[in-house]
Amino acid sequence: MITKRMEKAINAQINKEFYSAYLYLAMSAYCNKLGMSGCEHWFRIQYDEEVIHMTKLFDYIMQHGGEARLLKIDEPPADFGSILGAFEASQKHERFVTESINELLNVSVEEKDHATQVFLQWFITEQVEEEANVKEIVDRLKMIGDNGAALMMIDDKLSQRLPPAPVTAQA
Repeated sequence: MITKRMEKAINAQINKEFYSAYLYLAMSAYCNKLGMSGCEHWFRIQYDEEVIHMTKLFDYIMQHGGEARLLKIDEPPADFGSILGAFEASQKHERFVTESINELLNVSVEEKDHATQVFLQWFITEQVEEEANVKEIVDRLKMIGDNGAALMMIDDKLSQRLPPAPVTAQA
C-alpha cells in the first residue's frame, strides 16, 4: 500500500509529466510553423515519451492501492525564439524534471517505500538519457550558428528519430 505522502508526490509528478507532454507538443507546433519538419518530428516523439512516463506513474499509483489524481495543466509557451531556443528550453525543462524525479526518490527513501524506490530507478536512468540527448542537439545547434545548410542537415537527422517502444506498467 502506498502512503498518502508518496501518493501526493507521485500525483504531482504525473502533473509535471503531463505538462512536459503539453510543452513538447507546443514545441512541435512551433517547429511546424518554421517549416522544420525533422525538429517537429523529434518533439512529437518527445511528447509520446512523456505520455508514456505519465502513464507509468498513473498506473503505479493505482496498482499500489492509491488514487491517481489529474491536476490542472498550465499552458506552455507557443514561441521559443528559434530552433536553438526550443531545444535550450527543452534542456532546461529536462533538468527540472530530473530534479523532480530525484526529489520523488528522496520522498520514497524517507517513507521507507522500497517498491517505489525500485520503480523510480527506471525514471532516473531515463532522465540521464533525456538530458544527454537534448544536450547533444543543443551543442550541435550552437556549433553551427546561423549556417542554414547545417541546420537543414540536423533537421533531416532529427526526422529519423524512432518512436518509443511501448512500456508496460510495472506492478
